[in-house]
Amino acid sequence: MIDPTPVTPDAPAPIRAPLLTQQWLDLAFLHWAVEPGAVAGLLPDGTVPDTHEGVTYVGLVAFRMHRVGWLRLPGVPYLGTFPETNVRLYSVDAHGRRGVVFRSMDASRLIPVVMGRVGFRLPYVWSRMSVRADGDTVTYTSSRRRPGPRGAYSRITVRPGEPIAEPTPLEHFLTARWGMHNAFFGGSSPLAYLPNDHPRWPLHRAELLGCEENLIAAAGLPAPSEPPTSVLYSPGVPVRLGRPARPAGIPTP
Repeated sequence: MIDPTPVTPDAPAPIRAPLLTQQWLDLAFLHWAVEPGAVAGLLPDGTVPDTHEGVTYVGLVAFRMHRVGWLRLPGVPYLGTFPETNVRLYSVDAHGRRGVVFRSMDASRLIPVVMGRVGFRLPYVWSRMSVRADGDTVTYTSSRRRPGPRGAYSRITVRPGEPIAEPTPLEHFLTARWGMHNAFFGGSSPLAYLPNDHPRWPLHRAELLGCEENLIAAAGLPAPSEPPTSVLYSPGVPVRLGRPARPAGIPTP
């Protein structure tokens, strides 16, 4: 296994011919530090936990997905626009590619959930969800429908603060992730890597006013017993996703 690639605030390579385009808007990033051994068994074969100063992180990320589009077609305004909340881990593969591994992806549109599960083998689940701004606060709610477990939910309220002029190395580590690891073509398929690019994150530190959730435990992880290590907010970025790459790093046809 080669050394992980450096953490960079800008994408290492632009995606010229995107498979998907979308916008990620009004994001709340909540992160808890965990020992790598506590999550290693939940990562796909071919990856290990990515670490910063000896620890890795569990992320709970709530946001609005906006106008998902295929190839260079315009984004879809209704079916491609919906709230989403993810539980994610941080991974690195034998080629040094840093990424994320999604343990769950709650979304409020049934058709994108089915497409994500069938087409990309991603752990999408159908939930009742909302993202509401009220004065200087933003509240994200989710209540899982199916495939479950029923009763999985979250309610997160943050108050965004001032913009961050220069994010810390940890803040870059948690947000500047330029791909995901997944067995995109079925559980028995080899690991693949789906790259993304987007402008540098506009980040704000944020005050966490409330967090009630059991999504992390429902994703097979220990339920947090302490407040998050890091709470950030971003108004969002436009995103381009490339084609999944085989383990050797060659894009699929």
